[in-house]
Amino acid sequence: MRRAADHRAILLVDTNVIIEAHRTGTWRALVGGYRVETVEDCVTETQTGFQLRRQDLLISIGSLRASVSEHSVGNEERAELAVRTQGITLDKGEESLWAHALKRDDDWMFCGPDKASLRCGVRLGFRERIVSLEELLDRVGHGPRRGLKRHYTRKWLDESLGEVVLAEWQPG
Repeated sequence: MRRAADHRAILLVDTNVIIEAHRTGTWRALVGGYRVETVEDCVTETQTGFQLRRQDLLISIGSLRASVSEHSVGNEERAELAVRTQGITLDKGEESLWAHALKRDDDWMFCGPDKASLRCGVRLGFRERIVSLEELLDRVGHGPRRGLKRHYTRKWLDESLGEVVLAEWQPG
């Protein structure tokens, strides 16, 4: 059963989710169903490697910025994240997005399909806030025109979170 999206729900997305949602033609459904937010580094990363993408997969930075709330992250926030997640290596966009998430005191969800990022979220105590792109699209009643890559699916996320939780678990 498909559920309607909560249009007040804040959704934090990383670079990979932005690119996949554009590739599958689901970006409009995502930003129509959620208050999508990201960080400057993720927006910048959507523009790198563009010469390796097909023309139909290029993302207009102007359109992207018009469709999301974009946040900047300072060194203080990055330092706090680094202290709390020692041993986890994230790319710059993911690092900035998690650093931003740490300072929030409202209700939000996080979508990003990288295992190091999932590990970071679990270690920070945000496991329940991590959601797959497939689940988000189901909630707004929108199926992608092109199939989602495996690591954007509910099944992949459930399996990966299980692995991460076991790896992070330390018997007391």
